[in-house]
Amino acid sequence: MKHQGFDFQQLKNFRNLSFSSLTAITPAGLFALLLISGVSTLLPHQVNAGVIITAQAPATGTVIYVNSQSGQDSSGAGNAEATPYKTITYALNQAQQGTVIQLAPGTYSKDSGEQFPLEIKPGVTLRGDESSKGQATLISGSGVYISPTFARQNMTIRADKDSSIAGVTVTNPENRGTGVWIESTNPTITNSTFSNSIRDGIFVTGTGNPKIKNNVFIQNKGNGISVAKSASGEIRSNLFQNTGFGLALGGNSTPLVAENQIVQNKDGIYISESAKPILRKNVIQNNTQDGIVVTVNAQPDLGTNENPGGNLINKNTHYDLNNSTKANKILAVGNEIDAKRIFGQVDFVFAKAEPLPGEAVAFKDLPPGYWAKTYIEALASKNIIAGFPDGSFKPNEPVTRAQFAAIIAKAFQPQAKSANKQFPDVQSNFWAYEVIQSASKGGFVSGYPDGMFKPQQQIPRVQVLVSLANGLGLNANNQSILSIYSDASQIPQYAINSVAAATSRQLVVNYPTLKQLNPNQQATRADVAAFVYQAMVNAGRAQAISSPYLVKTP
Repeated sequence: MKHQGFDFQQLKNFRNLSFSSLTAITPAGLFALLLISGVSTLLPHQVNAGVIITAQAPATGTVIYVNSQSGQDSSGAGNAEATPYKTITYALNQAQQGTVIQLAPGTYSKDSGEQFPLEIKPGVTLRGDESSKGQATLISGSGVYISPTFARQNMTIRADKDSSIAGVTVTNPENRGTGVWIESTNPTITNSTFSNSIRDGIFVTGTGNPKIKNNVFIQNKGNGISVAKSASGEIRSNLFQNTGFGLALGGNSTPLVAENQIVQNKDGIYISESAKPILRKNVIQNNTQDGIVVTVNAQPDLGTNENPGGNLINKNTHYDLNNSTKANKILAVGNEIDAKRIFGQVDFVFAKAEPLPGEAVAFKDLPPGYWAKTYIEALASKNIIAGFPDGSFKPNEPVTRAQFAAIIAKAFQPQAKSANKQFPDVQSNFWAYEVIQSASKGGFVSGYPDGMFKPQQQIPRVQVLVSLANGLGLNANNQSILSIYSDASQIPQYAINSVAAATSRQLVVNYPTLKQLNPNQQATRADVAAFVYQAMVNAGRAQAISSPYLVKTP
């Protein structure tokens, strides 16, 4: 059986797992659900092999604009958002050190004219939408690069020294395909998504020393990140979920791995050969095999008396910490691990781990590009909403009035504006009694004319918007703003002012049709997440998120 590019027969007894075997990898088949496609990179002399691109004078200024749908790869374009280039390939040919290549939402692939792999030249920044971690900016494809340390490889992007990648989604669907290849360079990679590559999201080798921060690695067939040879670098505040190995660290590498969430993978971190990574304040949970595996001659730093580890490693299926080296004793001071789930020689000192602030959360039924994914994950990271035990969110499920009150209570922590209102159908022992009281006293929710609250009734979209507008004290100066909606006549009379206020303050997110409000339709969990998040932005409680479905008025 093959998995993650490694032969499981080798892994069974945790024998030597050599990164030199990469050139002979035969990956398992694609996931049935392929969320995005991928991309790769070549050596400079291999890029565009067999294709001639006429050299142009570098674009003036520090920003080059690219739009795969409306752009033109021609002289004089690229300098303004209104006149973009069409391809990243062409923009990179024009870019100089210090240039930012700004990508419009869209898919950048062979079909749109890209030639892979893409080489991000020294000092150049490739940037999409960082607020959404690149959900609408997809780079998909693959090309060949001859690596000095690993020979022929398939990759989407090769990142050169002092380059930056931010706010994009990268996938490589080819055999042995890697999203971003880093070889003896020091790029910065932030706020991006790496999904469904056949091998790795990112591969670091040689003397690579990157900074990889605030990214999401999900459903890659091999590993989220592989680090090999004498590479180092900083891997911080990323989410690794539902991938092969969250991280595979080998060679003589010494990366700092800190404050990451590593959950629901095969193994959380696989450390082999003579690697000596430093692990600090990571959450490593619910992986289907081991939390951390240490094999061959590896010697990870899991904390000392002077510098405790602070890692939370628990609820993994097999072992939380599996030391399968023959002779090395691991020092693990100041971590929260169940001592009964440690295998091998480990000097272990328990300490309660502190939760990570604003932990990223991903759900298995929210693929990259899902319209409300960013809203949902942002609220989940703030513990305002949550998913289900099976790792799903069920975005199309309805929301009851009681559930909505619970979300309001967590999102806004309303200050009381009125006395308690007792609803005959909400008893004091009802699970949502306190949150209904909180939302009611704060002016967000109220009962029906008959005095009932109807906590189990599914809430329609219009009630969500009225609730948010009332709770935030929003009023409309001009109700004619509602003419933007093709179904404005369906808005109940009582809700007209509140919906107009919600519209003018950009609380309304309409999917799939921007100008169709569907006011009396049941609000889904995704709808509520989007509306509540936009209300938090209006109240100064959250950063704005870009969405093509956000209703904006002149």
